[in-house]
Amino acid sequence: QVQLVESGGGLVHTGGSLRLSCVAFGRTFSDYPMGWFRQAPGKEREFVAGMKWTDTTSYTDSVKGRFSISRDNAKNTVALQMNSLTPEDTAIYYCAASSRSPLFTDETMANSYDYWGQGTQVTVSS
Repeated sequence: QVQLVESGGGLVHTGGSLRLSCVAFGRTFSDYPMGWFRQAPGKEREFVAGMKWTDTTSYTDSVKGRFSISRDNAKNTVALQMNSLTPEDTAIYYCAASSRSPLFTDETMANSYDYWGQGTQVTVSS
C-alpha cells in the first residue's frame, strides 16, 4: 500500500521560512512526477510546485523565486523549501505522487496524481 507522509508544517511569521518534507512508502517514484499542492480555507486546492524528473521543475507564479522543490530519489522523498512567507501562503500543503509517465503528464494538474499525503498545516502570521 502506497503512503505519502508529510512533515515540517507549522506557524511562522511573515518573512520566515519553512521546509516541508514528504516520504513515500510502498513504492518508488524516482521516474515519476511528484508535486506539492495547497488548499486555503474556502478555496480550491491549487498547484504549488512540481517535478517531473530531477531536473525539471515548475512553480505557480505566486511562489516563483521564493519556493524551491527538490527530491532525493535514494530516500524516496520530495521537499519544498519555502522562503519569504506571507499570510497568503497559509494553507494545508499536500504532497502528491504520480504513477504515470512524465512524458504524458502535466505536473501542474491535480488529476495527474494518483497518491496524496494527509496534508500539513502552514500558518503565516502577519
